[in-house]
Amino acid sequence: MKELYSAASVPPRPTYLTWFGWFTLLFLIAAEVVGYMTSPADAGMGHLQKIMYVHVPAAWAGMLAFFAAFILSIMYFVRRSLRFDLLAAAAVEAGVLMTGLALVLGSIWGRATWGVWWTWEPRLTSTAIMFLMYVGYLTLRGFTDEDDRRARWSAAVGVIAFLNVPIVFYSVRIWDRGLHQLPSTSESMSPGYWNNLWLNGVAFLLVLGFFMASRYHVAQLEREVELRREENAMRGSARNG
Repeated sequence: MKELYSAASVPPRPTYLTWFGWFTLLFLIAAEVVGYMTSPADAGMGHLQKIMYVHVPAAWAGMLAFFAAFILSIMYFVRRSLRFDLLAAAAVEAGVLMTGLALVLGSIWGRATWGVWWTWEPRLTSTAIMFLMYVGYLTLRGFTDEDDRRARWSAAVGVIAFLNVPIVFYSVRIWDRGLHQLPSTSESMSPGYWNNLWLNGVAFLLVLGFFMASRYHVAQLEREVELRREENAMRGSARNG
């Protein structure tokens, strides 16, 4: 295992991360306001239809985060560097948050369109399975304190769990009898809805990047605390010996 961190190697929270956070927040608020104010109410769902501007980008961001974790897990196997393990874990945490948000908002949307909060149709079921698989990834990381073992276990799950992501993405095409609508396109939506959807997609991409960068920094700080604790314990043992 290549050692990447020393007890004094992790800097305080970078200034750029703070500014990036504020920019992301303001961009997200602006995108949501523009989406709500410039889109007409849907004929069937009214203004509730605009939940799409959070539900769909959150689902996109979740799958993108899991793809990032897949690549980073492979990179860990190639390089055996803890940096890739910590980045993959940060991506999974952000992806689980985004996917959980998509599931909750999807239930609200489903209640209005299908008359039920939940139904075991292909897109919802495969998304729920994907969500639980990555929750399992995060749970697995707590089963050992050994860095190398935790990283190897996590990377293996990060690669295997990603196999379900394409199933989620193509589920509405594979099982054409599902209740979930087909993916929206520029041909199936009016330009106003389509442009606002992509604007909010960019906003959620920024949110995803901020969450991943922040969680990675926190993971570095946690690693620093562990190293200092180990160093103090070794010094105490040496004095007592």
